[in-house]
Amino acid sequence: MRTRALRHGTPLTEIGLGAAQLGNLYRETTEVEADESVDSAWEGGIRYFDTAPHYGLGLSERRLGARLAERPRDEFVVSTKVGRVLEPSPDTAHLRDDEGFDVPRDVVRRWDFSRDGILRSVEDSLRRTGLDRFDILYLHDPDHHFAQASTEGIGALIELREQGVVSAVGAGMNVADPLAELIRRADVDVVMCAGRYTLLDDSAAAELLPLAQERGVGVVAAGVFNSGLLSAPRPPADATYDYQPAPPELIARANAIADISERHGVTLPDVAVAFALRHPAVVSVVLGARGRRQVTQNLDRATTPIPDDLWLDLAEAGLISKEDA
Repeated sequence: MRTRALRHGTPLTEIGLGAAQLGNLYRETTEVEADESVDSAWEGGIRYFDTAPHYGLGLSERRLGARLAERPRDEFVVSTKVGRVLEPSPDTAHLRDDEGFDVPRDVVRRWDFSRDGILRSVEDSLRRTGLDRFDILYLHDPDHHFAQASTEGIGALIELREQGVVSAVGAGMNVADPLAELIRRADVDVVMCAGRYTLLDDSAAAELLPLAQERGVGVVAAGVFNSGLLSAPRPPADATYDYQPAPPELIARANAIADISERHGVTLPDVAVAFALRHPAVVSVVLGARGRRQVTQNLDRATTPIPDDLWLDLAEAGLISKEDA
């Protein structure tokens, strides 16, 4: 699989494995499925793996670290995130997590973008994964804490980079404009933008992507299926968009894109992955998966050739902008 390097040389495979499912996103992921996810990703050439303390209250980090432990450390790249510190909570251990993961709530998340909070978060993540270092650290969803995250928080990450603890730093968010603002304010290497450069929402193209390209900041595209609407060749009537029921007009638009895709011999998910990878600022597309079948499916989507005429036809039909074509 091809790689694209960040400005200081960190190589990211064009497809990364998002490890939220290793944290039991929405439902249990078995140990066998967790093994299959990492093994099949590795066999398919994926060498970039993304996790976070938020994913399963640490379960994703533990599972991913255990499955990478026997692989050569210099042959893969791992990113995790800071901003949510996990603290023991025996009083809630009998409950289930209430933020989308099927795990016991024996720890709770606490927002903390202070320098001390970030240093503690990194130390905890190293312990959970068993790794000796991380390659990328992202501020995680600092939407409501942006003032502190974009000053003290990113400052702490830059300090860790200067000490050689991590190779690259940035932020991951579901909105594009604050990521652009962070690039203007701080010396970041990479940002992860979820759901904002897709076939249905290219808002990151207005400011974030051109600015990132100009400053030499890599963009990792996540959420390219918009949480489900673009993940099947034909969106079902109950498809989700950004984790909510998809509006009828977006389902109709996705079907119109699927019509043109099928005429060119490819599928809607194939086009969704290729769309993000076409932009020169995008260094990797991270795709979540549970088990061998889903990883293999994602790899097939990522390697399907897309005819150039398809993009022109989508633009002509008003389904993507002429700039994106």
